[in-house]
Amino acid sequence: MTHTYFIPDGFAGERLDTALAKMTGLSRSKIVDLILSGDVLVDGKAPGKSDRAIAGTIAEVSIPAPPSTEPEPTPVEGMGILYEDEDIIIVDKPAGVAAHASHNFDGPNVLGALLASGVRLSTSGPQERMGIVHRLDVGTTGAMVVAKSELAYTMLKRAFRDRTVTKIYHALVQGHPDPMRGTVEAPIARDHRHQWKMSVRADGKHSVTHYDTIEAMAGASLLEVHLETGRTHQIRVHMSALKHPCVGDDMYGADPRLSERLGLDRQWLHAVRLGFDHPRTGHYVEVESRYPADLQSALNQMRNGAL
Repeated sequence: MTHTYFIPDGFAGERLDTALAKMTGLSRSKIVDLILSGDVLVDGKAPGKSDRAIAGTIAEVSIPAPPSTEPEPTPVEGMGILYEDEDIIIVDKPAGVAAHASHNFDGPNVLGALLASGVRLSTSGPQERMGIVHRLDVGTTGAMVVAKSELAYTMLKRAFRDRTVTKIYHALVQGHPDPMRGTVEAPIARDHRHQWKMSVRADGKHSVTHYDTIEAMAGASLLEVHLETGRTHQIRVHMSALKHPCVGDDMYGADPRLSERLGLDRQWLHAVRLGFDHPRTGHYVEVESRYPADLQSALNQMRNGAL
């Protein structure tokens, strides 16, 4: 099926394969394969794999039929375990890994990694999302819980629905939010102009994000973010709406030159702490996840005046 994409100003000058990967949800290597096979046209002409995106052009991408979303055992290197018992497993999700298989992403996923390591998961819910009670973006790292038992699935789904789960993120954002501590309450819906993005829209779902500045440095601020709701891309959209996008988040308005300087190819956003009442015992469970190497490196560079 052929899909048509308008190249916005924010992607101007970026490598075409990288820009189209962000727009389509496919991996960059898959986009390169499509370019080399002649399945990508820009303004009616076949581009080269090293071409740069030009704002205002129209890209036509012939995407093959989507693969099955049924979870398959697929090992994922570097995915740690923060906590595990007979009911739940909390993973330390790496970057570039989805929560589960989908038609929009053909890379590795948490479910496949757990199945490959022999973990038994809850069979409740849709087959392609077995055990999944919440998700992190592909480019977001950190703590993510998956249900192993049917009891855990039911109780955790209820806990996330009732907003009794503590979800704390750290985000490095451009500039200095004013005030330094605050709440963003703005509805979020899919951006009707760009289907791969979300945006603040009056007809969107109620969304609330609380933030507090941990550290201010030249050109950026490290924030602690508490999610009251859990919408797709919520922190990224709300920070962008404040004109303080996450560093590295070119999709939502970050400076791509800074991203390149820091060696970041994703948003600086990490699920640092996750806490909830255990679904079987009722005892409070809380885990913390350390910054991965790429985020720590970018943070150190910003502290040393990289801007």
